[in-house]
Amino acid sequence: MRVTLFSTCLIDLFQPSAGIATVELLEKLGCKIDYPTGQICCGQPAYNSGYLNEAKPAMIHLLETFQHAEYIVTPSGSCAVMLKEYAHIFQDDPKWSKIAKSVADKTYELTQFIVHVLGVTKIDTSLPGTAVFHTSCHMTRLLGVREEPKQLLDQVADLTMKPLKGADQCCGFGGTFSVKMGDISAEMVKEKVSNIVNANVDYLIGADCACLMNIGGRLSRENQPVQVLHIAEVLNRGMEG
Repeated sequence: MRVTLFSTCLIDLFQPSAGIATVELLEKLGCKIDYPTGQICCGQPAYNSGYLNEAKPAMIHLLETFQHAEYIVTPSGSCAVMLKEYAHIFQDDPKWSKIAKSVADKTYELTQFIVHVLGVTKIDTSLPGTAVFHTSCHMTRLLGVREEPKQLLDQVADLTMKPLKGADQCCGFGGTFSVKMGDISAEMVKEKVSNIVNANVDYLIGADCACLMNIGGRLSRENQPVQVLHIAEVLNRGMEG
């Protein structure tokens, strides 16, 4: 099975280890990886700020870049939601409507792809310790991917998943929200980190690097010893090729 990877800006710039883990994991699961080097930002920051016309050139570039794909997989629920939004954005555009819908239909978040397309619910890997999982807003509320990460993490050997108080609450990042509403964002991530620390765990695991970067930054500033991992890093850890 040929998979076209959409790595996302944040992974490319700030957490390449999650991108590498995604590639290695999918290859170990039998996929052949296609990585178009022309991929750029999906346009979400500008679009969410109300600058649709300014965001469209980036969107069109991605449509051109990914229209050949059989499956588009991204280790980010937020960016997967944005590619699916293209179908709505270009629905009245005679040139791009069909391509936008096609790209939207074949876009999957990583765990969604593993569970629903590959049909895998258990990956033979291990991570000794305890962890909580942060459920990112776009991935759960807009993409509808809720149980898939938990299904996979529950099967990781030697890893005990613990409940997280306020798990359904936003971490405060929200893309441009954290810039425009910095004081509110800071209080939101402060509460999120407090709940993580009170859970007394070794790891915070998530599936969106934006959230992990935000929460991880706060954990670091508070000198908390909780290690932050993208779910791809957990599932790929110790897995034989």
